Formats: sequence, C-alpha cells, structure tokens
Amino acid sequence: MDSTVRGFEDVVKVLDKAEATSERYIEGTFFLRARVEGNDIGYGSICAAGPHATTLHWVRNDGAVRSGELLLLDAGVETHTYYTADVTRTLPINGRFNELQKKIYDAVYEAQEAGIAAVKPGGKFRDFHDAAQRVLAEKLVEWGLVEGPVERVLELGLQRRWTLHGTGHMLGMDVHDCAAARRESYADGTLEPGMCLTVEPGLYFQADDLTVPEEYRGIGVRIEDDILVTEDGNRNLSAALPRRSDEVELWMARLKG
Repeated sequence: MDSTVRGFEDVVKVLDKAEATSERYIEGTFFLRARVEGNDIGYGSICAAGPHATTLHWVRNDGAVRSGELLLLDAGVETHTYYTADVTRTLPINGRFNELQKKIYDAVYEAQEAGIAAVKPGGKFRDFHDAAQRVLAEKLVEWGLVEGPVERVLELGLQRRWTLHGTGHMLGMDVHDCAAARRESYADGTLEPGMCLTVEPGLYFQADDLTVPEEYRGIGVRIEDDILVTEDGNRNLSAALPRRSDEVELWMARLKG
C-alpha cells in the first residue's frame, strides 16, 4: 500500500506537466512507481479528468487535464507477492475544490464514511453498500435532483441513475477477488476477520444529463479505500491518503510546494 500512496503523491507533483500534455502523463507517472517498487499495476489505471470522470471505467487516458476541473484517479500497485491495492481519489486539478465540486465531494465522503462504518465481522456483505447508497439518496433528495421521500427513492433505485455501481468488492490477488464465488458466500455472505474489500461510493453527472442543472454536468466523484475486516471492526489500509476535502487540499498544497 505504501507504493500506491507514493504513486498518488507522484501524480499530484506533476499535475502541471499533465496539464501541458494529457491524462497519459498521469498514467505513465503512476505506472513508473508501480514497476519500480512493485510487480506491475494491479489493473488498468483510470486517469479520468473533467467529464471523463463520469465514465465508469475510463482507461483510454488520452484526454485533456484542465485547471478548475477534477481528476478521478483509480489506481493500485500490484506487489511482488501479487496482492493488489485498489484506491481512488478525486482531486481538484488546481488544488482547490470550487463550491459545487466540494458539495458533491463531501456527499460522497459522507457516504463512504457510512459504508466503512458498516464493515465489521458478522455484518452482511451488502450492509456497507446499503449504508452508502442511503446517504447518497438523501443528498440527491436534499438537492432537489430526485423526488423523495428517501425510502421511495431507495425502493425504486432512483439514485442509481447517478451512483452507477455497487459500493465495493472483495480484494486480494485480483482486483475483483472471488468475483466468481457462489452468491451465498459473496454477495449474500457474511463478513469475517481477514477479509479485505473496497468501499467506493460515487456520484456521476454525465455531461449530457438534462435531468440535472447545467452546473452539475460533467462532474464525477469517487472515493475508494481498501478495508480489512478485523476482529473488532475494520482497518483502512489506505488511510495514509487523505480523504476529507480540506485535508486533500492541504495535502496537495504541501506536495506542490
């Protein structure tokens, strides 16, 4: 995990160079750290700047990097023992969130906090997903983007228009470890100490989504961490990378010098 953290730090330090080139500079920067300190990248890095962040698996990484927009970086180093990290941070390219970006980011952070809190031994695998989705549904109702009440939104899955994906997956020697496992032992299973999984809620407002105000369009935010189930709760293995919006800004300012 330390190498993955350093890879993210490397990217922040060269964002000015990425602005002069493209998302490929970000991809190459992280890849260098992965190959020098690990075996490889654990999966194709998602280096999604601006509206590309609203594409769930943007791996072309050939777009422009522009000040004032967000960078969604989903990347992980595969170690020499073949275990992989899988971490996402959404970063303001110029180092500061604007008001709307911060509002959306903070909503995703709150959802992730709720999801992480639900990861514990004896809990259901689906608990962290349900906890995170509830927070996001509440925010969408609060912002007037979907009609409440929240229970109705969740029952009909209306929030899924903007949340797009499940809130996490098992992680290990594959980025989606045990994905072919029987449903009763995975999706409908119970968490046990030693299991490792991701918690990664997101909100994605497509550039052409006419159901939301224009200022929302083209903004995508995801925050993802690798969570180990422990005997008495959980441990965030990627906690060395800041998550709270104010801490992200301070971290970026320090790295940019």
